[in-house]
Amino acid sequence: CPVRRTMNAFRAATRLAPRAAARATGSFQQQTASTAFKAMQQPVLSQRSLSSEPKLHELGSVDKGYTADRVDRVAEPERRAFTYLMLSGVRFAYASTARILVVKFVSSMSASADVLAMASAEFDLSDIDVGKTITVKWRGKPVFIRHRTADEVSTESSVPMNALRDQESDEDRTLKPEWLVVLGICTHLGCVPISNAGDYNGWFCPCHGSHYDISGRIRKGPAPLNLEIPPYKFTEEATILVG
Repeated sequence: CPVRRTMNAFRAATRLAPRAAARATGSFQQQTASTAFKAMQQPVLSQRSLSSEPKLHELGSVDKGYTADRVDRVAEPERRAFTYLMLSGVRFAYASTARILVVKFVSSMSASADVLAMASAEFDLSDIDVGKTITVKWRGKPVFIRHRTADEVSTESSVPMNALRDQESDEDRTLKPEWLVVLGICTHLGCVPISNAGDYNGWFCPCHGSHYDISGRIRKGPAPLNLEIPPYKFTEEATILVG
């Protein structure tokens, strides 16, 4: 019946109303508490962030000497000029010292005056007769100087190359045909040959039997090479400079 249904609906509403009101009240209280908690946290966080920044006295001491000792390039140009002058002077002193040391080192490696004096020797040839040989000394070594005759020059120039062990022409061994200048040292073992001796009337080494002709070329015996020609030149018609 309609009246009965109405009564049942009223009873159900009466039972459900307290539960809905309780749920609404609990949700409101929960939202209020959450908002209040967040509001309380904000000052704490801000205090923490402020407290984490270092204090001014914790940043270290200020270098006041930097400002006190700093050279102002605009206000004090004379100090800058003095600094540049000192640097340039020190560098110049270093360069001069290095130069002096290098010059002294190179000079110590150069030959002394007495050694240079012995490096060359001048000889007068005007007293040497034709067909004669003299022995002079240069750098402690004997030097043979022979004034050759025309027949000797002709004979030595006509020697064929196939007859020579150390093949050199007579023209290549002299500056003037009549003058022959050779070192007086045998090319075998360094002995001093005898002048105007041997099978070719030139030089003969008695130590092991080497024979040289009047051009100083080896013709017979164990010597492998001709007598050496020292460096020389004619300074005058009858004067030579050896060395």
